[in-house]
Amino acid sequence: MKLRRLLPFRIAKAHCDIPCGIYDPVSAKIAAQTVLKMTMRIQALEANTSDSAQDRQTYANNIGRYVIVKEEHATLAKKELDILWHDYFRPDHLETYPDLHTKFWMATKLASQAKQAVNLDAAQQLVAAVDDIAKIFWATKGVDYSDPNSEVRFGT
Repeated sequence: MKLRRLLPFRIAKAHCDIPCGIYDPVSAKIAAQTVLKMTMRIQALEANTSDSAQDRQTYANNIGRYVIVKEEHATLAKKELDILWHDYFRPDHLETYPDLHTKFWMATKLASQAKQAVNLDAAQQLVAAVDDIAKIFWATKGVDYSDPNSEVRFGT
């Protein structure tokens, strides 16, 4: 109470954690695409049967790096989807897109599957699921995401 008297402040009220207009699914899309790329790289990496210690170390280093990046970006995709779901989408969006909850739930489950294994199918489905959510996101802003001539700009 003494602090309030010494440092008076006003209570700010907002409906968003961050200023409106800066939400964008692009971070989730990049993360999902990175999961797919790393999965493809892991699958393309040939197991090392060389007797060379250097070759074995290079293989181990590459596989480790690819797995770490895949894991980090699957987690990032889940985080970015969570932000969109909890901070951007509103009840009126659910009225227009009644399966929106299921789409988000499935996308985050796919990100978990992509983390759990080197699963190309799950990674491809994750990219498609995030892209589907991005289409809905832009539709709520009146933008046709599939139209190559539409302007999808950051911060709109």
